[in-house]
Amino acid sequence: MAAVSRSANNIEEHRARLIWLEYIGEGEITETLFIVGKGVTIDTGGANLKVGTSMYGMSRDKYGSAVLAGFFRALDILKPTGIKVVGCMCMCRNSIGSNSFTTDEIITARSGKTIQITNTDAEGRLAMADALAEMKELALKARNPHLMTIATLTGHVVLSYGHCSAAMDNGPARAVNYAEQLKQIGDVFGQPVEVSRLYSEDFSFHSSDVQTAQLKQSDIGPSVQTLRGHQGPAAFLICASGLSECGLDSAHPIKYTHLDIGHVMGAYPQCSLPSPLLTLIAHHILPKTKFKEWEVKIIS
Repeated sequence: MAAVSRSANNIEEHRARLIWLEYIGEGEITETLFIVGKGVTIDTGGANLKVGTSMYGMSRDKYGSAVLAGFFRALDILKPTGIKVVGCMCMCRNSIGSNSFTTDEIITARSGKTIQITNTDAEGRLAMADALAEMKELALKARNPHLMTIATLTGHVVLSYGHCSAAMDNGPARAVNYAEQLKQIGDVFGQPVEVSRLYSEDFSFHSSDVQTAQLKQSDIGPSVQTLRGHQGPAAFLICASGLSECGLDSAHPIKYTHLDIGHVMGAYPQCSLPSPLLTLIAHHILPKTKFKEWEVKIIS
């Protein structure tokens, strides 16, 4: 995130911030959620500048963090028991200026991975990667952890699914059918979630082209011109955060799901806002409240 916000940090009100939130329900904790939200307050594209009218609406590139904030508001209102939630809102500004990060830079992530920058307009994954790495470290000590990233990350997901969110599980999350559960609940609550799958090619695609870096940030073009343009960023986040070391065959498997909600520009009634907030509440909060019998009846 420090690279993304570098050009904005000379102005105090534009400096990047990580906003940490925590909720601990009463009773024995049986589930721990770690959620990272993309909070890019304005996305100019950086040195790979968004031209023409393509910058319009990019003040809403913080929608992932907004959904996260709404989820914590629901926690405060409904007070579910037996669940702990840790959230991180990655608030930054992708500005353009003399100090902007640029293509061909090599940066080092919190996980120790070295990353070759290929497109400064693919800033969202960089904004979240280090926070996700810290969440992974916390998850290793937590009860039944599940990590999530929520972001308006790609235009590709809009071309693929329109106004629906896309959920992508890693191996441990897929083993419990998490994304499929979200899909079923989303259908009931009017905030559909489509399931996308990650393949080995999504990971190998992000191997760096240069000897001085381990990972490649993205393709050089936009996601809408890239094969598997919304699945690849999820694979990058897994690699850049170190979650690739927490798969099904590892000593410490950790569930992880990426939600690409790039459909935010949709308008009601085609797009039910704020999405997929209601779906997440129905899945994680309602069953642990006094509404649980009602919720289970509706879902079944």
